[in-house]
Amino acid sequence: MPSDSALSSDPANTDRLLVERLRRLAAERAHQRAFTFVDYPEPDSPGRHRTLTWSQLLARAEAVAIQLADVVRPGDRAALLLPQGLDYVAAFLGCLMARVVAVPLFPPDLPGHEDRIAAVLDDCEPACALVTAESARATQGSAAAVLSAGLPLVRVDDAARVSGTAAVWPGTTEPDPEDVAYLQYTSGSTRTPAGVMITHRNVVANALQGVAAFDIGNGPTTAVAWLPLFHDMGLVLSIATPLVAGFPSVLMDPVAFLERPERWLRLLGQFPGALSAAPNFAYEYCVARVAAEQLGEVRLDRVRALVNGSEPVRIETLRRFRQAFAGVGLRAQALCPSYGLAEATVFVTTDGPQAAPRELVCRRDALADGLIAAATDRPVAAGDGFDQPAFDQHTDARDDVVSLVACGLPASQELLIIDPVTKLPLPQEAVGEIVLRGPNIGVGYWRRPQQSAETFGLVLPGTGDRPWLRTGDLGALHDGRLLVTGRLKDLLIVDGRNHYPQDIEESIQSALSSVRKGRVAVFGVPQDDRELIVAVAEHRRDLMPDEALREEADRAARARVSIAHGLRLDQLVLVPPGSVPRTSSGKVSRSACRLAFLRGEYDGCLARQPERV
Repeated sequence: MPSDSALSSDPANTDRLLVERLRRLAAERAHQRAFTFVDYPEPDSPGRHRTLTWSQLLARAEAVAIQLADVVRPGDRAALLLPQGLDYVAAFLGCLMARVVAVPLFPPDLPGHEDRIAAVLDDCEPACALVTAESARATQGSAAAVLSAGLPLVRVDDAARVSGTAAVWPGTTEPDPEDVAYLQYTSGSTRTPAGVMITHRNVVANALQGVAAFDIGNGPTTAVAWLPLFHDMGLVLSIATPLVAGFPSVLMDPVAFLERPERWLRLLGQFPGALSAAPNFAYEYCVARVAAEQLGEVRLDRVRALVNGSEPVRIETLRRFRQAFAGVGLRAQALCPSYGLAEATVFVTTDGPQAAPRELVCRRDALADGLIAAATDRPVAAGDGFDQPAFDQHTDARDDVVSLVACGLPASQELLIIDPVTKLPLPQEAVGEIVLRGPNIGVGYWRRPQQSAETFGLVLPGTGDRPWLRTGDLGALHDGRLLVTGRLKDLLIVDGRNHYPQDIEESIQSALSSVRKGRVAVFGVPQDDRELIVAVAEHRRDLMPDEALREEADRAARARVSIAHGLRLDQLVLVPPGSVPRTSSGKVSRSACRLAFLRGEYDGCLARQPERV
């Protein structure tokens, strides 16, 4: 029986597609645990584990493929309107097997996402929807039902019964590596969601890049995740990478994590070599909600890697998370700041678990001019000041510097920083647009040829004919490692100087105890001959702000932004919890927040109107 390492490193295996890998694993490891879903029927439940072996998973996927063949043709789209769980895994793999383009989504009754699912269904025009009995009822009762009227519903939970019969998938034609395997819809933080076309070759290539970066094969590994499977990182980490390297995967529902985040930590401690990922807010959430005594006998010293990505990585978050759980064995080296995006399948850079996170404290004035000038540069490692900040947060020194977290080295792909206007490559330490090239880059946006050409078709002089992906993200290289500074479309340019919204948002949060962490959006609003700088922030749940509190917060925020950034904040708007729009991956959507502000949706929360100049 081959080891995990043999599966991922065998040269002949690198061209195997996910469906081929599933068949091989089912033949060679038929009765070994493949995918486990843990649910929590009661608040204090220790978790109910439901598991499929590799042979059972193959049978379930084949049963889905049989059902699909009755209603759709190869190349058609199938919308996965499914809850988190084993049915989702079987449905996705069944689509690949039947050469149907999967569209990973979620049940239509997911709160706050009805408009998104309607827009995606309208865009991809699916030939059928994959559902369970529960999600079928949700589909009938949602606004999305208008778009899905007459759409065949394929009951995936029926496939569980079909897989127990003698039916065998008759398909003989394997997918072509260049066929589109699935449409990964972007989170929509700066635009209407668009479907990235990910080929069978793209997803295998990206999974292999992750295998190498996280040193998978060197000891046991288990994927442990609560990230939703419709999210790019959830899909690649929890389904594709385990199939590529042949290790088990453990899933839980995102709601179960939000209800009790210690459940995730317990699962991390239960399985050897746990590999997991979460956005920055989730690590803060664990620190705020989980006490050491809630973990009992849990040990986190066997955790292989905890990826931190999807939104800006904060060094203070990493430090607090490490401090909170060092007592149960969490190593600093297990914390892995990373960078990725849907257009690159997901995974782009990381240092993996070989070293502790690296913090770079930069001069704020240089960063405003588009340059990285280090005030300090040292690894934040266990025994080397990990628990000590690089500068005193309670002094004015913070106003002169900004802390960036290195997101690591490119994972077997090419990365350049270019001037977004001239398209010329920039040297190390210069801030510009991040562009990428590699086998993991998607082939474009579904039915958006112009946008695809603009984003995926950049040809740079002196780099050959193969095009580059324009990420729309700003960053710089320092010692070969990527520092991400923000989004190009979010960048505020005032008097010829660059200001990054997330940097200003962090300053406002540090100045105001009345606002919620991670719930501040800063953006520009044109007015007369200048651009007003506006911040919209959610106040704490235990507050009912009156006009005096709003004006006091406004003054404090203005003073902080003026001192720290040399920038005039024209308006702070305190809004109720839940009012700042977020994307499907949990990031603040500044563009949606800006539209809400312009439509007057926050007018009732204003202490006073912005000053005109």
